[in-house]
Amino acid sequence: MDDWIKYKNRIKTTKPELAKDLEEVEELSTIVGSMIKQRHEMGLSQRELAELCAIPQSSIARIEAGITSPNLSTLLKIFNKLGLKLSVTPMLNTARS
Repeated sequence: MDDWIKYKNRIKTTKPELAKDLEEVEELSTIVGSMIKQRHEMGLSQRELAELCAIPQSSIARIEAGITSPNLSTLLKIFNKLGLKLSVTPMLNTARS
């Protein structure tokens, strides 16, 4: 984990144009990771979750593999069936445009 933190910090200082992309990837990874963890804790397969959400199993697989990013309505549908809530919090130290 320390290596990842060091890597992120190096990217932020040496390639600031990539820092935002890195943060977005981490945020999406956290969201999808929560989805996967909850699905496993509920003992659901991808197919079972897909059936509950009335979406193709391949969509669940692509989201979990990071191949595609879910749109908001799909994400909310999945989270609802998993008993998860998506929340929004203000970012700290953001500059106003």
